[in-house]
Amino acid sequence: MKIVKIVIMILCVVFVGIQFIPTKRNESHLLSTSDFMMVNTVPKPIESKIKESCYDCHSNHTNYPWYNKIQPIAWFMEDHIKEGKKELNFSDWENVSDRRKKSKLKSIISQIKNDEMPLSSYTLIHRDAIFSVSDKKLIVDWFQKLMNSI
Repeated sequence: MKIVKIVIMILCVVFVGIQFIPTKRNESHLLSTSDFMMVNTVPKPIESKIKESCYDCHSNHTNYPWYNKIQPIAWFMEDHIKEGKKELNFSDWENVSDRRKKSKLKSIISQIKNDEMPLSSYTLIHRDAIFSVSDKKLIVDWFQKLMNSI
């Protein structure tokens, strides 16, 4: 029983200690001229749904929830956002070649159709980020038109 108390005490000290290790936040208060929304004429319903469902992980504008201040959750989120931006960063859209844009749009369409994006780990907490059937059709059709125009 004494060992259990010591282990619990050590875990508590470690948990409190890791709270002081900072993470890099993905926040920019400037809207880049190369941002997807600035470069394209996006209809308002599609713009709001993309920002709500995609921009937290795929842009330089993450809206952090209250629990992002708690470690190890903050580390998980930081890594997730870094990986998401590496794959696609809407804030840097204009600086991408047309060939790459088409490839990204094709990938976006496929992932939305197959319910791969937004991730279920994200929509578990962000229920408004879930695409309804009509949202999917509207967004996929618009991305398809955009891809064909490039």
